Amino acid sequence: MKKFIAVIVFALTFTFTGNAQEKTATVVSLEQTKGEFTQKALTLKEGNYIFEISNNNVGKQVGFVLVPKGADASKPDNHIKSAYVTKAVENNSTESSNVTTLQKGEYVYFCPLNATPQYTLTVE
Repeated sequence: MKKFIAVIVFALTFTFTGNAQEKTATVVSLEQTKGEFTQKALTLKEGNYIFEISNNNVGKQVGFVLVPKGADASKPDNHIKSAYVTKAVENNSTESSNVTTLQKGEYVYFCPLNATPQYTLTVE
């Protein structure tokens, strides 16, 4: 019985910790038009973020990829998977990523579905 209670307490602690992180995440809204993001660069503080991606009449699905600067962005192993939108963003709609923790450094973001350039995200 003690083991069962310990497991329940641990599971609840993990659940509440996860929810607390989501509540403290800052939403970063980014918009895509045909072939580009409207925000050409970002500067953020260290912390937890949710990326909200809007598809502004691109005419097809779009997405979001975030990679540490200097890493080969063409290799999915280098992508920060938590920053992916949870599903492809349909035309004239918005989708969000999971909570993504960013530490100081430089990153690049882009959309391979909409063939955007790579833009710089700096975390101070």
